[in-house]
Amino acid sequence: MPLALCCVSHSPLLDLPGPERELLDDIDAALSRARRFVADFDPELVVTFAPDHYNGFFYRTMPAFCVGTAATGVGDYGTHAGPLDVPADLASDLAEFLLDAGVDTAVSVTMDVDHGTVQPLQRLFGSATARPVVPIFVNSVAVPLGPLSRAQALGHAVGRYLATLDKRVLVIGSGGLSHDPPVPALATAIGPVRDRIVLGGPMSPEARQARQERVIEAAREFADGRGPLQALNPEWDRAFLSVLDEGTLDEFGKWTNSWITKEAGNSAHEVRTWVAAFAALAAQGPYRTTERYYRCAPALIAGFALRTAVSDIAASMNDTTTTGRRP
Repeated sequence: MPLALCCVSHSPLLDLPGPERELLDDIDAALSRARRFVADFDPELVVTFAPDHYNGFFYRTMPAFCVGTAATGVGDYGTHAGPLDVPADLASDLAEFLLDAGVDTAVSVTMDVDHGTVQPLQRLFGSATARPVVPIFVNSVAVPLGPLSRAQALGHAVGRYLATLDKRVLVIGSGGLSHDPPVPALATAIGPVRDRIVLGGPMSPEARQARQERVIEAAREFADGRGPLQALNPEWDRAFLSVLDEGTLDEFGKWTNSWITKEAGNSAHEVRTWVAAFAALAAQGPYRTTERYYRCAPALIAGFALRTAVSDIAASMNDTTTTGRRP
C-alpha cells in the first residue's frame, strides 16, 4: 500500500495564553487542510517519529531511537493522558526488522510519550486514540546526538517494513524547525532540574504548572525581543524545507550537528523526526509534497511548518497537486 506523510511542528504554546489570534487562526487553517488530507487518505495505521522533552526518556538511559510496543500519554500541556492504541505485535515485528536492517533501536513496553507525540495525533484526528499508532522515539534533545544520516537510515528501514503491510499507513514527523526554547541542558542543569533530566520520574501537578508558567513567560519575553533565547532562522528553515520538497534527502549528510545548533538552536535537532518520516516515504520511490506551510512564529518560540506528501504513484492516481502558502 502507498504511504502518506504529514510532518508538523508542535508547540505547547498553541494551547496556552499568549499567541495572537491571527497566528493561531493561520496555523489552524493549515492544520485544517492537513486534516482533510489525512481524512481522504483514511489511514488504518499511524507511525509517529517524535522527540521527548524529558517526560519519558532521561539521561539514566538515553537511546538514539526507541520503538514503543505500548505507550501512555503523560498529559503535559493539556494533551491526552492515558494509553494509546498500540498494536504490540506489529510494533515488535517492526523493531526486529529494524535491528535486522542494521538500525540499532531500543524497545519500550511501557513508553511514556508527551506532547511531541500526542499533539499531532489530536490535531489531525481529534483524538490521540482515533487510530492504531506505533510510536518511535527519536532523541533530539539529549547530547550526544547521532548524525542526520542515522535518522534517514531509520526512516528508510521503517518505510521498507511498512511496504510489506497490507495497510494504508500515515507517517508523522513531529517537531522543529529552528527554535531554542528553555529546555534544560545536562552541562548547565543543577539541583532538582538536573535530577529530573537524569533520573526522571513522574512530575507533580504543581511542577507541571510551574513549568507551564515558565514557558509562557519565556515566550512572552522572546516575542518582545527580550530574553536569552536564540533567534529563529527563517532562512535556515526554508533551506531545510527545500531539501524535503525537492526530495534530495542525501543533502542532509552534509549538515553537522554543531552547524544545526549554531544556525537554528538547540531544539532544531527535532528536524531529524522529519528526516526519518520523509525517508520512510522515499523508501517507496519519488514523492511530492502537497500541503506546504511555514510561519516564523516568535510567540511560539518556533519556526512553525507543515508538510503533507504522497508518493508520485499515489499522487498520479489521485491527481494531487501542490497547494499551500509560504513554501
